[in-house]
Amino acid sequence: MKLVDCTFVSPEENLACDEALLELVEDHDEDEILRFWESEQYFVVLGSSNRIADEVFVDRCAADGIPILRRHSGGGTVLQGPGCLNYALILRIDVSGPTRNITETTRYVMSKHAHVISTLIGEQVEINGSSDLTLAGRKFSGNAQRRRLNALLFHGTFLLNAHLELIERYLKLPSKQPAYRARRTHGQFVRNVPLRPPLLKQELAGIWNASGKVNQFPYVRMTELIRVKYCLPEWTFRL
Repeated sequence: MKLVDCTFVSPEENLACDEALLELVEDHDEDEILRFWESEQYFVVLGSSNRIADEVFVDRCAADGIPILRRHSGGGTVLQGPGCLNYALILRIDVSGPTRNITETTRYVMSKHAHVISTLIGEQVEINGSSDLTLAGRKFSGNAQRRRLNALLFHGTFLLNAHLELIERYLKLPSKQPAYRARRTHGQFVRNVPLRPPLLKQELAGIWNASGKVNQFPYVRMTELIRVKYCLPEWTFRL
């Protein structure tokens, strides 16, 4: 597995990078990939099927200059920004292995990540909902996936030192909630996990045995995806 520790300047570039890396493994002879990135800019990211009016305080985002984007994977709406460590795994689909379907892939990835963080902090990390990591019932990591024929993207965020009060300012209560949330507010439901990004990245790269560089980084495809998708209101505001 190759390792990409690369944050781009714009939100559009960072979203396009995950999709371009998926296409690289899907369509070309490239190894599996683990990517890390951390945005210095706040922005809202909708899941592919989220309705913006149901999930986001659009007027507040506009007033504060917070961009709204839409990713190409499922899952819920999130606020990105300082204190959030993002990762993306590009894995090959093995029809007889742990990536054979959505459920098994989620179990495979989440169990690895829960083990790493439990070991680092000395507390029991649990898997709740469809793909959340929690401590004492409070969520600190949400995850989603997008599957192609031969490869899949499994990506998510770890809240390490995020300004959690901003989530309530910009995001409404989710239209779809896991039972364990029990209608809690964002402030009651989410939390940071006390880890420094370099340490967590090191341990995750170790458990995935990720090292070395991607042979041909897909800059051209990234640029194209930004032009035809991620910078277009027709994509972001389609629902």
